[in-house]
Amino acid sequence: MADQIKVTGMVISSSPVGENDKRIVLLTKEKGKISAFARGARRPGNRLMAASDSFAFGTFYLIAGRDSYTVVNAEISNYFRELANDVAMTYTAYYFVELAGYFAVENQDGSQLLNLIYAAFKAMLGRKMDIELVRYVYELKLLALNGEYPDFFACRGCKSSEGLDGFSIASNGVLCRECRKTAKDVIDICGSTLYALQFIVYTEIGRLFSFTVSPEVLAELRMVLRRCMGAYVDRRMNSLDILEGLL
Repeated sequence: MADQIKVTGMVISSSPVGENDKRIVLLTKEKGKISAFARGARRPGNRLMAASDSFAFGTFYLIAGRDSYTVVNAEISNYFRELANDVAMTYTAYYFVELAGYFAVENQDGSQLLNLIYAAFKAMLGRKMDIELVRYVYELKLLALNGEYPDFFACRGCKSSEGLDGFSIASNGVLCRECRKTAKDVIDICGSTLYALQFIVYTEIGRLFSFTVSPEVLAELRMVLRRCMGAYVDRRMNSLDILEGLL
């Protein structure tokens, strides 16, 4: 019998296969994004039925095949079922895992991305932070983890760290009062928005979802992140279309 592989991860997508099986995609700490079959998981009473649902988080025991894995057992520590109590929260969660699937790579360390999803889910369920703000924090931190994001610390024109009150995706970052005069597609950002953007980029995930902002700052973060996601993500997420249709 083939050796079992033990991984820690979350089901980021689940789809039916045949009459009784499921094909799941796992984001794992040890192996990044991997595909696996859960045999019999659609059969009532099967031990893998709940463990193969989206958002199930825990330990999965797998056997490697030629093109994918087979789940032989799972120990789930959190199903995140409370996310289903709010429609906007549900589709925000689906958006988070769909976006994670876009960035995750097979056979690479997925621990930071997995930690980010888990922390974002906990932040939504804690309800101490506006769900929309959770989304923008998640999006920017995901870009930062991927290593491709705008410069929020120095003017893209003159490299000054003073008077940074404009953002331009065309310039790939913030601009000072003088340099913004000749830049394209510049939007105003206040000092509090600039601080929030800097905080998200460099704060560790464990302390990331720990602040609130004013409605004005939230509106500026919305404008910045829409431009960032449009520039760095070349595919529109299906869950985002649904989510934005609810708002």
